[in-house]
Amino acid sequence: MAAPTIPVIDLAPFIDGDPAARAETAGEIDRACREIGFFTVVGHGVDPALIARTRQAAVDFFALPAAEKLAVQRPPEKISRGYFRLKDRSLSYTLGKAAPPDLQEAYAIGPDDTSGPEWRADGPHAGMLAPNLWPARPDGFRATLLEYYAAMLALGGHIMQAVAAALDIDPAYFEPGFRHPSSVIRLIHYPAQREAPEPNQLRAGEHTDYGTITFVRGDDVPGGLQVRTRSGDWIEVGPPPGGFVCNVGDALARWTNDRWLSTLHRVGNPPAGAAKTDRISLVFFHMPDHDARIDCIPGCEGDAGPAYPPLTFADHYLGKLMKAGHARLDADVGDAV
Repeated sequence: MAAPTIPVIDLAPFIDGDPAARAETAGEIDRACREIGFFTVVGHGVDPALIARTRQAAVDFFALPAAEKLAVQRPPEKISRGYFRLKDRSLSYTLGKAAPPDLQEAYAIGPDDTSGPEWRADGPHAGMLAPNLWPARPDGFRATLLEYYAAMLALGGHIMQAVAAALDIDPAYFEPGFRHPSSVIRLIHYPAQREAPEPNQLRAGEHTDYGTITFVRGDDVPGGLQVRTRSGDWIEVGPPPGGFVCNVGDALARWTNDRWLSTLHRVGNPPAGAAKTDRISLVFFHMPDHDARIDCIPGCEGDAGPAYPPLTFADHYLGKLMKAGHARLDADVGDAV
């Protein structure tokens, strides 16, 4: 049997097209999300020059002296804000598997306009709306990332419209859960590996993502994104020219009662003999409000009914985030306080 392929989906007909074109695109997304939980998109409308500027901003930030990066180190609660030093976390813990720390450093921001007077720092869900930590350099870093955040949030909105069309539900079904999205940009630097990794150590351990849809734009160099198929094989996947790799996250899988797959993936190490090359990846985790209710979408119950009890997105997200960040199998939402 031939190995499954990750489909390339042109979003332009959905964004700009007539009802028939929109229905066809939505059907392509439905098939991809049912069969493997991954797809790639072109025709997405995000300015290529902005993508290039954001990548360069990441390169310039990670090239800063360690002291400057550590000045915006993420808070001790391990939430997704600021700088994550090299080997700062281990994603495998989110699956209940102990593993050495991942071979990456990163920088993350969330929404920049939801941490005003209403924000409180005294509860476990506060991390979903915590202030961003901005470095003094490089020049223009904040402006570039906020422009990229806005563009990716708009793209996520188009995708969620396509999701509603694919699931044959009210186009406005998801709107109550996305009034103040908690989406996150994560810039990742995978340094060139000049020493052999520890046993079972990867650039990013196997995991599923936590939100709705993830958008990835990574350098096409050895040691990249790998997806586990239903047969248990790992296949390499990279973005098409000008495009993004997309995958279903846990929240959307739960919403669909696992009609759509939140698929295991990882970032592998470069093979022996490969050039010693750094890798930069721009990741946008599209996520709902921290208090959005994740419950089975009507029509997705199936014969057996909903497989999961309702929960808020923050309870799911922070539970997995704390396990990865603290590298403890017993970490939970309370560790975000």
